[in-house]
Parts: sequence; structure tokens; C-alpha cells
Amino acid sequence: MPSYRVTMTIGALRPGSAAPAVMPLAAQAAKELTTVEASELTIVAGAPRVIVRYTAEDAELAAQIGAHTAAVTGTVAEVRTWMVTQRVDGRWRGVAE
Repeated sequence: MPSYRVTMTIGALRPGSAAPAVMPLAAQAAKELTTVEASELTIVAGAPRVIVRYTAEDAELAAQIGAHTAAVTGTVAEVRTWMVTQRVDGRWRGVAE
């Protein structure tokens, strides 16, 4: 099954939310709909990015999973941008945002 990932640039936390809760919540949101392969937090140009890698049957379903993951993550933190990419021939290629 193809591998996809949603990459979210995270902004301010919502009132009452804690930073350590953001990444596990994002992974759990994707896990509600599919198999999660990995999740990680990176810092790029001073901004935190949460990446959740998962499987999906096709790009349309992968985009829906990415949108769901971003929406759920948005309940605890501002999601400034998000993008879904697919692993093709060893490279990540854009699917949806």
C-alpha cells in the first residue's frame, strides 16, 4: 500500500493546550482512519513541523486523511500550513494541501 505523509507547520497553541500533546494528537487523528507508520517533530526556520506518515489506498483517500489530521491538530494548535505528499521512487511528491 502506498505511503503518504501530512506535514503541518504549527503556530500558536490554543488556550489550555500543552506543546507535548500536539504530535501524539496528530498521530492519533490519522490512526483513527488508517495505519500510521511514523510521526515526528522537526524545526524548520524556527517553526515547528509535525509530520505523520501513514498508508492509504490512493491519493484521494490520503488527502482526506491529511485534512482530518490537520483539522484535529487545529483544535490544540494553529496549523499555519499543511501538505500531503506521497512516496514515489524514493522521493516525496505533493498530493494535496
